[in-house]
Amino acid sequence: MAARRALKAVLVDLSGTLHVEDSAVPGAQEALKRQLRSAPVTIRFVTNTTKECKRDLLERLTKLGFDIAENEIFTSLTAARNLLEQKQVRPLLLVDNKALPDFTGIATDDPNAVVVGLAPEHFHYEMMNRAFRLILDGAPLIAIHKARYFKKKDGLALGPGPFVAGLEYATDTKATVVGKPEKTFFLEALRGTDCAPEEAVMIGDDCRDDVGGAQNAGMRGILVRTGKYRPADEDKINPAPYLTCENFPEAVEHILEHLL
Repeated sequence: MAARRALKAVLVDLSGTLHVEDSAVPGAQEALKRQLRSAPVTIRFVTNTTKECKRDLLERLTKLGFDIAENEIFTSLTAARNLLEQKQVRPLLLVDNKALPDFTGIATDDPNAVVVGLAPEHFHYEMMNRAFRLILDGAPLIAIHKARYFKKKDGLALGPGPFVAGLEYATDTKATVVGKPEKTFFLEALRGTDCAPEEAVMIGDDCRDDVGGAQNAGMRGILVRTGKYRPADEDKINPAPYLTCENFPEAVEHILEHLL
């Protein structure tokens, strides 16, 4: 196997890796600010979150004490907007109302496409049936991501994946997925970094979407046992994660000691 190139970029998941809702993972702020920021690497924060727009997400992270700039964040909402603009379609947006600012300027009257994110208030029979009928009439189904579940303070909660799968099953179609674990998402996140996938590592709590997706794109993947992690998650993908760590600070320590 060819030797790995020197590490140039670190991609970091947000929810479950740096924080869970409004609580930071212990030690994560210092590991980012004092340790990872001192390394000669480009840092990108990549997230599938569809619960809030990028501006609100940045505000939440800043309040938690994280030193992050808006241009370092790449979200699946951004990827979805890019696709809508490419396709020039008018979406029925099944996303949280807090995510709508990221779609400002996108026409939504007389929709001819369906976009599904995490939107508990929209996942009821009438709205799902409206989406179902649009898809039957030829509207493309676009999934911002297909996560099975995510971590909340009170436990695991259903993600958008089961609802996307239901629409796929009912309409006998396949959704176009724009977020993690899609290879295009990871490559888009690296755009402008002058960094090849082989020169990047991804840190996340989702074995399939974070680690599996990154490794399929040519990166290394570090799984952390925080957030949505469950015992034996590392056995769910092949190849297995490059490394499994207790948390983000431990992953940063490994990078500084072994990958630079």
